Amino acid sequence: MEEITKSSQTIFKGKIINLRIDEVILPNGKISTREVVEHPGAVVIIPCLKDKIVVLRQYRKPVEEVLFELPAGKIEQGEDPLKSAARELFEETGYQAEKLIKLTTFYTSPGFSNEIMHLFLAQELHMEHQQLDQDEFLEVGLYSLDELISMILENKIKDAKTIVGLFWLKMFKAGE
Repeated sequence: MEEITKSSQTIFKGKIINLRIDEVILPNGKISTREVVEHPGAVVIIPCLKDKIVVLRQYRKPVEEVLFELPAGKIEQGEDPLKSAARELFEETGYQAEKLIKLTTFYTSPGFSNEIMHLFLAQELHMEHQQLDQDEFLEVGLYSLDELISMILENKIKDAKTIVGLFWLKMFKAGE
């Protein structure tokens, strides 16, 4: 079932992603091409304040919408995902967590990207102050898990990493 890479050509190098075209040999021996978006990996954090979850509202240009999202961000080169999760949580929300628990790792869009995402649960939060990047504009809100699950079911939350994270939290809480 594996595809063997015959050749690979990077056609774009960006600040966040690279794009390459791979020529591959398929399991049946035929040749095909694959467009691959290379991504350094990311983290997504579920910040829990007792009975509330910290959620962001942010405009996303690729979909031309304001989305509800869990805090998340790109892992810097050589950065440990746990450190990245703590950094992104602080920068985007202003909260620091005494406890960060890794729940799972998943691929976001394996049909065209190698991006891997690490999901963390953040507990025992205390507020400092947001450290947004110059080009980041977002609102922080607090919602119950039940409110957020309802928002998913009503298609008000459309972001996949947030949906994955909230359903993981629902399962995690069910096992407590």
